[in-house]
Amino acid sequence: MATTKPRDPAADPRRWAALFFIGLAQLMIVLDGTVVNIALPTLQRDLGISDGDRQWVITGYTLAFGSLLLLGGRIADYTGRKRAFLIGLLGFAAASALGGAAGSFEMLLAARALQGGFAALLGPSALSLLTVTFTHPKERAKAFGIWGAITAMAGAIGLLAGGALTEYLNWRWCLYISVPIALIAAVGGYGVLAESRRQERARFDVFGVLLVTSGLVAIVYGTSRAEADGWGAAPAVGLLGVGAVLLVAFAVVESRVPQPLLPMRLIADRTRGGAYLAAGLAILGMFGAFLFMTYYLQGIKGYSPIRTGVAFLPMTVAVLLSAGGLATRLLPKVAPRVLIVPGMLLAASGMLWFLTIDTDTSYAQGVLVAGLLLGLGAGLVMPVAFNHATHGVDPGDAGVASASVNTAQQVGSSIGTALLNTIATSATADYLTSHAGRAEHDPLLSRRAALEGFETASTWAAGIILVGALIVTVLMNAPRPESAAAADRGDARGTEPEGAEPEGAEPEFSQS
Repeated sequence: MATTKPRDPAADPRRWAALFFIGLAQLMIVLDGTVVNIALPTLQRDLGISDGDRQWVITGYTLAFGSLLLLGGRIADYTGRKRAFLIGLLGFAAASALGGAAGSFEMLLAARALQGGFAALLGPSALSLLTVTFTHPKERAKAFGIWGAITAMAGAIGLLAGGALTEYLNWRWCLYISVPIALIAAVGGYGVLAESRRQERARFDVFGVLLVTSGLVAIVYGTSRAEADGWGAAPAVGLLGVGAVLLVAFAVVESRVPQPLLPMRLIADRTRGGAYLAAGLAILGMFGAFLFMTYYLQGIKGYSPIRTGVAFLPMTVAVLLSAGGLATRLLPKVAPRVLIVPGMLLAASGMLWFLTIDTDTSYAQGVLVAGLLLGLGAGLVMPVAFNHATHGVDPGDAGVASASVNTAQQVGSSIGTALLNTIATSATADYLTSHAGRAEHDPLLSRRAALEGFETASTWAAGIILVGALIVTVLMNAPRPESAAAADRGDARGTEPEGAEPEGAEPEFSQS
């Protein structure tokens, strides 16, 4: 296949339509990670799922998604990102329809695993298409601002949609809802997206695939067992240990094979490594907030599922204002840590706000303030992290670079949710034990105990995010984006700076 220069994306009016359909796919992927959560009690009763098995409705999706991301990213690089995008969408739609029609737990579990597998192909191909479509600094900043806003707010939208669909229709619509979204994105993407792929012939690193897939499966499954059995339980410790060993072995293999699944140069870059860390920790904070706010509002305040979903809307608005407004404007002008570190500090403040909440605290004084702080923080972190996680990579590696940041998110959400839930449960149990004598005289004891668990876990979450902010401050040493400044200087002189590419152009890559 010949190597040709792609059309200048700045001259292609379809690039913003392409962003719409790519963003729609990303919305669906993230939304599907939370939309089923609120419906879980209802579908558990409907299908007769035991308490021990119910976690697999969530874990089946995250396990397949998180463990196959790197493979999905490399498949997209070699076989074509548009092709992988369309296959991922159609496969996701079929799996969602299968899940919605499930008449048994086994059928639902198979559908959720298929959803995760196709999401692992769809997610990296979508982000890599965005990466090779928008290369001019200002337009790239705007595109990644929108992308980051979609990613950060989709979880809250999933909770709102899950509550509405469960309360007014049926839990099955929490799965069916993905079918029209996927089909719209597939039809639109087919019409407006240009194909791109890696130039060399595909040589899949089979050993690397086996190592990283097995390692990530062990890590994600290990965290789910830790959530159920405790972090000191032998199965959890064993799985996490095996996963760590396999991932270390994967890193050793990747540094020696001629065509690695994940080139070590991608993660060795300090700025890119900092972006992966920031994305993972921001999602940890967001998913922790979803978990605690949902249980606080429904279990302590007595909110219905739909009212709980509506309570998350201010957080969504805050994400839109922060990512779509502030981050988009500043992204091409300042060093990445100038936005990421304050964003992480705001997110940590949102988690710490839980310490001010009591069982009778009003929504405006409690959850609203915490949600606004988290939303503003996530809106600053996510666009910058996604931008710099894929910025400057060889176009042939765009898929696997996109998969890496998605993997950081997925592992961060899996470990974070399990860890924080375990901390909250333990703190609640300790509180009940220490106040056992008051149980007969205090009808609100169980609510106070639950709140004690949320506050303890939120403090841990804030501490983790603050440590991450410190690491990003030291690690992410990229200066102010020089490409934008150079382009502006060149425009002012009426010429391009020496050695610079024409404005809006992108490196050569294989087109079909």
